[in-house]
Amino acid sequence: MISFDVALTIALMGLATYSTRLIGFLAIHKLALNARATRVMEAAPGCVLITVIAPRFVAGNMGELLALAITMLAAIRFSLLPTVMISVISTGLVRHLWG
Repeated sequence: MISFDVALTIALMGLATYSTRLIGFLAIHKLALNARATRVMEAAPGCVLITVIAPRFVAGNMGELLALAITMLAAIRFSLLPTVMISVISTGLVRHLWG
């Protein structure tokens, strides 16, 4: 059974995520973005992923670095969704195999 604290944490994290998207939408939905601003907005999800992944560069764990290398190769070849799927699967397998 899930505890109240865990459920509350998940709900608040979801609310925070939704709030940032809603505030961002409300702030710029009537603006006409130039090409450069559009590219920045399209790159934002990738930037968020990098902030999650980047600490693994300095972790020194060879398994984590291998999973990161696989993710980087996938990012060169595929779009965001397949890259994330490959990343999750490769990280899970590497952690399972190397503990």
